[in-house]
Amino acid sequence: MNRQELVYVAVRQAQALASAGWRAPLPRRFPVAGRDGIATLKAQLVNMKEGGFISEYDFHIAEKVVTVICGGDVDPGSLVDEAWMMAQERQAFLELLNSPKTQERITGDADHWQASA
Repeated sequence: MNRQELVYVAVRQAQALASAGWRAPLPRRFPVAGRDGIATLKAQLVNMKEGGFISEYDFHIAEKVVTVICGGDVDPGSLVDEAWMMAQERQAFLELLNSPKTQERITGDADHWQASA
């Protein structure tokens, strides 16, 4: 399929959906594990760090991931939506990205992959 044909098909499908009265679904809220989930998973991370399975910085990264997947610093069972989760992810990502350790890892990995290619 060439580009013009692809655009034509996409426009026709969008028009068909609109004429059928289709509407985007409303954002749904869902429960998250919150602080209890973070504490439970963090305990496992501490065990991994103390056992020498992950480094101190791996632990730091994993803490950020755990906080995001548990919905942040909220009560267990709190209802959140996708926008809330995206905000948690964005905050954690930017904090990690601003860390010199993360930047070292990114450049180190890039150098490794360039050398391998």
